[in-house]
Amino acid sequence: MGLEHYLILAALVFTIGFYGAVAKKNAIAVLMGVELMLNAVNINMVAFNRFLNADVAMGFVFAIFVIVVAASEVAVGLAIIMKIYRERLVTNVDDIDWLKW
Repeated sequence: MGLEHYLILAALVFTIGFYGAVAKKNAIAVLMGVELMLNAVNINMVAFNRFLNADVAMGFVFAIFVIVVAASEVAVGLAIIMKIYRERLVTNVDDIDWLKW
């Protein structure tokens, strides 16, 4: 497998995640879409690190950093969604418009 295979896989995963983040109305589905996009970025970083500069593990370090940030984002996002669901019994992003004018 070459670099282009990993790039195609990452593009496919990013496209699916972007579709989930933009087209879905459920807040959890939007969160899952964002996670897919972050995983696509991780695939790119690890693939570029492996094929372009295998001696330095910079891509792996950035991938681990993105994984940590994604885990934090999921924890905070799920906590917010659970709080909203307990108060209003909805997870539809169209109904969560408290900060709109």
